[in-house]
Amino acid sequence: MKQTAPLTITGGRLVLADGVREGAVRLVDGQIDALGDIAPQDGDEVIQARGQLVAPGLVDYGVFAIDKPAFHFGGITRAALMPDQSPPLDLPSRVAYIAKSGKPDFWVHPLAAATRGLEGTQLAEIGLMREAGARGIATGRRWIGDTGVMLRLLRYAAMLDLTVVVHAEDGALAGDAVATAGEIATRLGLPSAPAEAEALALARDLALAEMAGARVHFRQVTTRAGLALIRAAKDRGLPVTAGVTPAHFMLSDLATADFRSFMRLSPPLRVEDDRQAVIEAIGDGTIDVVASGHDPRGPEQKRLPFADAAPGMAGAETLLAMVLTLVRDGTIDMARAFALVAATPARLLGVGAGALVAGHEADIALIDPEKPWVIDSAKMAATAGNTPFDRQPTQGRVTALFKGGMRIGG
Repeated sequence: MKQTAPLTITGGRLVLADGVREGAVRLVDGQIDALGDIAPQDGDEVIQARGQLVAPGLVDYGVFAIDKPAFHFGGITRAALMPDQSPPLDLPSRVAYIAKSGKPDFWVHPLAAATRGLEGTQLAEIGLMREAGARGIATGRRWIGDTGVMLRLLRYAAMLDLTVVVHAEDGALAGDAVATAGEIATRLGLPSAPAEAEALALARDLALAEMAGARVHFRQVTTRAGLALIRAAKDRGLPVTAGVTPAHFMLSDLATADFRSFMRLSPPLRVEDDRQAVIEAIGDGTIDVVASGHDPRGPEQKRLPFADAAPGMAGAETLLAMVLTLVRDGTIDMARAFALVAATPARLLGVGAGALVAGHEADIALIDPEKPWVIDSAKMAATAGNTPFDRQPTQGRVTALFKGGMRIGG
């Protein structure tokens, strides 16, 4: 699929790095040719945005499954795929296959498994997987408990100039816990782990990253103590970034009170003070990325007692709407919202996308930020509808999506 004729989108509000401005954008040969106060040229196809937002396609940093219909619905044009697949992405051949799997209407950027079989003991063939198309290294759903292995990984990643995507949760403390230790977990009788499991893992890995001179992205930082460690590391100039999914700024552990397994997440939902800390960290720049954490789980994995259900949520379709709640609440502005879900993830992946910039790939979303809709797990485009936001009224929908200048999706 290749763009056959120039396309100009007029009458929109362009979401730029420094704010939102009225203007147009012209797409030629799959790239952004020009934008701003421009007019269509002879022979251009013209689309009238009618005051909608004209934004970069979202770049979802760290998903566990590729669900094209769900991603298209949510305005996502490319995603970094975690190595937790069956089989894991721990060989160059698997990485090469995945890197081509989404084209032409979706870009999949594989994250290579840090260790063989994601078992945390032997390093995988990271250099060869980089050559095969890996855009980063990831520890997967689990923390690497062996400090020596983690240090070797970080040193190797620094040598290869690759970002390491880390799950920050001390495995020995977390164990088989499904909840955060506290009043709610005690009342419900759920196996729980202290929130400090996150801070302890972060402290070790930050120290190792500083020793190795490696770039590290902590995929989810969800506690006040953990976020304080990230701030301190950034203040010291470490090349560290942090992410979170909407569940941890929208919900607290109170949402688990009815044992609904759609609330079974990893890391588990935290207490209200931690939820507020996440919102503060998004507002002050401590958190760099908001990702969907897209992990659709069918009824055979979710229609179980809470403690037996698999963790994860179908997040691709709700990512944009949930981030727009932060804009409406005044926590961030629209430019910052798209830095969180597009520009920064694209930079971490090293791809020319995620921002309305001449020369970048023409991945564009038209968005009505006020359009109301109700999230319905039974009607989701994802392979499974395990959303923690089921039946929640929200606002903000993608009305048209373009990949490389070509319209895709519905």
